[in-house]
Amino acid sequence: LAKAAVSQFDKDLVEVTRLPQVREVKQIKDLFSNTISQPAIIVYTLILDDVKQALIEEANKRNIQTYDVLSDLVNKLEKILGTSPRHKPGLRLKVDQSYFNRMDALHYAIKYDDGGNLTGIETADVILLGISRTGKTPSCMYLAQHYGLKAANLPVVLDATLPGKLFEIDPGKIVGLVCDPLVLQSFRSTKARSGQTDYGPEYYDLDRIVREVEYSKTIFQKLRCHVVDMTNRAIEETAAEIISKLQIVRLQKI
Repeated sequence: LAKAAVSQFDKDLVEVTRLPQVREVKQIKDLFSNTISQPAIIVYTLILDDVKQALIEEANKRNIQTYDVLSDLVNKLEKILGTSPRHKPGLRLKVDQSYFNRMDALHYAIKYDDGGNLTGIETADVILLGISRTGKTPSCMYLAQHYGLKAANLPVVLDATLPGKLFEIDPGKIVGLVCDPLVLQSFRSTKARSGQTDYGPEYYDLDRIVREVEYSKTIFQKLRCHVVDMTNRAIEETAAEIISKLQIVRLQKI
């Protein structure tokens, strides 16, 4: 609001200074002693009555104008909703923190996508394993965006040895993804026709896909991890079952 108002004037005439996390009377007095001076207009969103009153008193002593952004709107909401406000500072920041947690989780999913980085992978909330086209990457992105989970994923490649580090990680947060071979063949054929892969015909050969699926199941058994069948499921359905598996593990540990 302050920036919108200031934009109506020459930018060289006004400087906007932000003073966040002001929640105590002592902070108010310190700000007027060290930071705030004339000429100024103080635009504030204080919610605690004693802090707000201290601000008004200190400003009046110095003939500095103040503008209360929140009170009028909060009062109107109180009347319409028929309930009292919480009068707790920092509630908006808690909501914003949820957003930042999801953004951090998305960055994490990108960093640990498709086994590209194993350093620090033990910090993941969940690690998805599966052969090509079992929905590892989109599931990780969904878990990050909607649940704020740090999700990593690694590919299972036929007859290839998995990194030993995986066997040192709690199997309760590892989930193996499987899919019906015929459905996988359809996925892979579509991907091959679109030119998104350099793999040859063996990539969508049904016999090979069957062997890959069976091999991945043996890997999951060795890891003693959970298995989720994503056949004919939307990403959100797969993610919901993964969440369910993780919650079961946490309850068992409690």
